[in-house]
Amino acid sequence: MFLRLNVAAILRNVEGRILVCERLKNPGSWQFPQGGVNRMETLEEGLLRELEEEIGIPPHQVRILNSKGPYTYRFAHPKKGYDGKEQYYFLCQHLGSDSAVNVHTRHPEFRDFRWIDPRIFEVQWLPPMRVTVYTAVFRDFFGIELGPASPNPPDAQKEWSETD
Repeated sequence: MFLRLNVAAILRNVEGRILVCERLKNPGSWQFPQGGVNRMETLEEGLLRELEEEIGIPPHQVRILNSKGPYTYRFAHPKKGYDGKEQYYFLCQHLGSDSAVNVHTRHPEFRDFRWIDPRIFEVQWLPPMRVTVYTAVFRDFFGIELGPASPNPPDAQKEWSETD
């Protein structure tokens, strides 16, 4: 199995809310910013580059607090020569303002973002291939067991940040 090395950021604001972003091409699919690690790049360098590329957050506005991994998942069909991803997750403190997040980048991947309490994250916001990984990540970082899917979309939740 050939896995793509990947990093993901759990970006936390001063209120303890975490950033989730809605995929541009998959409305209703929410996830953490993530991306591949380039050759000759450390995991941390890849993480900081991806945060700037995907959501416009520069490295000086991020403090890495913790990391865990690898977490792996397989694609239904190989993509770009890879069978899946080997991911390392980083819990990061966002040192800037919540409004500094910009999903309208040069090569956008997201259509929207929200700062949420980690306890309201729902598995139905994920593609099926990511459910097992996110379940483990929420357990490992927050001690939270993600529950079964609920009928409420993310924007129906009352726990969204007031800065949205």
